Amino acid sequence: MATRVSKSRPRRAPANGKLAAARGSNGKAAGRQAAWEGQRAAWEARYHKSGERPDLYPFTISGIPIRPLYTPEDVAGMNLPRDLAFPGEFPYTRGVHATMYRGRMFTMRQFAGFGTPKESNARYHYLLSHGQTGLSIAFDNPTIMGYDSDHPKAHGEVGKCGVAVDSLRDMEILLDGIDPGAISTSMTINGPASILFAFYLANAEKRGVPFAKLRGTLQNDILKEYIAQKCWCFPPRPSLRIIVDLIEFATKHVPQWNTISVSGYHIREAGSTAAQELAFTLADGFTYVEECMKRGLDVDDFAPRLSFFWNSHLDFFEEIAKLRAARRIWGRHMRDRYGAKRKESWLMRFHTQTAGCSLWDKQPENNIVRTAYEALAAVLGGTQSLHTNSMDETIALPSDKAVKIALRTQQIIAHELGVTETADPLAGSYYLESLTNTLEEQAEDYFRRIEAMGGVVAGIEQGFFQREIGRAAYQYQREMEKKQRVIVGVNEYVEEGEKLEIPILYIGEEVEEEQRRAIAELKRTRDDRACTTALRALTTAAASAPGEQNVMEKILDAARAYATEGEIRGAMREVYGDYVEGTEF
Repeated sequence: MATRVSKSRPRRAPANGKLAAARGSNGKAAGRQAAWEGQRAAWEARYHKSGERPDLYPFTISGIPIRPLYTPEDVAGMNLPRDLAFPGEFPYTRGVHATMYRGRMFTMRQFAGFGTPKESNARYHYLLSHGQTGLSIAFDNPTIMGYDSDHPKAHGEVGKCGVAVDSLRDMEILLDGIDPGAISTSMTINGPASILFAFYLANAEKRGVPFAKLRGTLQNDILKEYIAQKCWCFPPRPSLRIIVDLIEFATKHVPQWNTISVSGYHIREAGSTAAQELAFTLADGFTYVEECMKRGLDVDDFAPRLSFFWNSHLDFFEEIAKLRAARRIWGRHMRDRYGAKRKESWLMRFHTQTAGCSLWDKQPENNIVRTAYEALAAVLGGTQSLHTNSMDETIALPSDKAVKIALRTQQIIAHELGVTETADPLAGSYYLESLTNTLEEQAEDYFRRIEAMGGVVAGIEQGFFQREIGRAAYQYQREMEKKQRVIVGVNEYVEEGEKLEIPILYIGEEVEEEQRRAIAELKRTRDDRACTTALRALTTAAASAPGEQNVMEKILDAARAYATEGEIRGAMREVYGDYVEGTEF
């Protein structure tokens, strides 16, 4: 039977006939409290007598002190209806859906892409045939930076850390045999997100799939690029204009698409703590909301299609608490600060990926275990979709065997452990609830500091986020060097003369040559007049005042005309220029 939470009301004095009973009840309560305090004193005495191990380092990765024991007093100020509630109910601490995984299992995605579009297409079919339920496209570094494969800055990097996609024709090859109307697709792309989204839309259009049927997520989070990952095309302010244009376009024409996946993942990979990942990511999300509202968009029209992307690191309980706190903070701010009225606008739906920065090239099989626990934390934290890293990703792009093990890890969590049979199974843990509250408090403190300096963009321009993450990364490194944090097989339990015994995927230089030939053939066969006209129209739109012309519409026109990614970027670069980050260290 579900526990009912009654509304608080003033206590009334008991009637005369009940006075003795009330006194008796109070006496029993006092007796129970005295017994509890006696037990506490006895335990504390035994604890101090036993002593602590000399290598104990009782702090979370965020530096939050961990007490030896947590009790009801650690959550004494918690208001259950306000802070916890039920799954699917505001503030969504316990999950965004009433049934959680009893109603629908989390989507299993494997971040995949390498070499040419044809090679990656084969990998996608392989993953889908082994039970993956959604695509997650990894692009190579030149594509992420907005460069074509034949650009001088792309040399030596084509297809190495993801798939090279230079045009609509590459997107057609990449998704050959995959129905875009039947599969949910996530694309990890930020600076040129609007361009790759245009390629995706144009491909679906050519195949006769209406935009309204498309489901998926575009990362499209440029603010965290300046903060952490450092892959951008333009300065922050024009980049925000493009993002608002994309959100406006997709809200009208691609209603099932998540227009942004506000990403804490890369902030964490850069060295932040869990508290910083939580605060900086949410601050980015609030900035996107504010920019859209400045444009005149109704918050309840676009907010339901904003999603999030979190890192799941090694500190098991802190990661679960972080995800619970994130939902609660987002819900409260969206309702109370931004005036959103729809429940869908309050919900934080998110994807989680296990921590790449926690993987090591020493004893790489240990990475399977690390990833499994990180994935379990993501599920216990209530993620809507999940990617598990492969054991060899710190050495090279993952091999087929490593990818299959990573996918099987998700399937074991989903079907064998019993953790998906009830919603928020760790709720009520004194430690977890206390940690959730602490992370929320630390995030709110960061929000106040960011607001005082003029907002996220001002903070980026002043180097605030970069310095904070740099300090956190240095602190973690020092803890490892002192062995305050033991990393098995790395700074302890090291195997001398270790030999690598896992297969490594190698991407040859012929990929770059093949992509160069493909671009040359594309330019030889396309309608150059139509392409040039579309690119000029895009430059004109980019030069217009925000809200006058929608640049996303013009980017899509250029994609349809088979303009390359680099050409489309170049058409906007004429107006927006480049961005050079200041030196902070």
